[in-house]
Amino acid sequence: MFTGIIENVAKISKITPEGSNLHFDVESSLASELKIDQSVAHDGCCLTVVALHGPQDAPTGYQVTAIAETLQRTTLATWSIGRTVNMERCTVAGGRLDGHVVQGHVDAAGYVTKILDQNGSWVLHVEHPASSDHVTVPKGSIAINGTSLTVVEATPTSFSVALIPYTWEHTNFHLLKVGDPVNLEFDILGKYIARLLGQRGG
Repeated sequence: MFTGIIENVAKISKITPEGSNLHFDVESSLASELKIDQSVAHDGCCLTVVALHGPQDAPTGYQVTAIAETLQRTTLATWSIGRTVNMERCTVAGGRLDGHVVQGHVDAAGYVTKILDQNGSWVLHVEHPASSDHVTVPKGSIAINGTSLTVVEATPTSFSVALIPYTWEHTNFHLLKVGDPVNLEFDILGKYIARLLGQRGG
């Protein structure tokens, strides 16, 4: 489980295809704190550390693998060498839940349709595929590229969020352009409620 509070931004240094999988080598200042088999969210997608790179006592990078199912549901298939990704390690039991409950299971890829500079904050507009599971409500939670954000406005196929300067500068949001794809994880409570109502015909 994650909280959507980004710890670090990392760089993709190498991409290696193997069958239908892609292995991503990642450079991060947090690499020395990781271990093999650990779960780490990359732009909101939970991936398992399968190898560490660099000196044994002070790794500078690591490798994760994305399988076909992950590549089909997320933006990972579009990643290239040099890309900056948002990074969060899994939540420690008993720690503060500063964001919201984020599973690291991306529901869909959305697209940035508008970025508004509000002279001290930014408003991001995103469109996404229509689905009964893709529920957003004003003042509810959404994870974009793994970042926990509060919804401002919502429709069945779009929403907007407002970003404070710290979030803008310390994530990869400042690199986004209109038309860019983003990973979306909708609020788990909203998904369960939508599914239950759908089963009851409501």
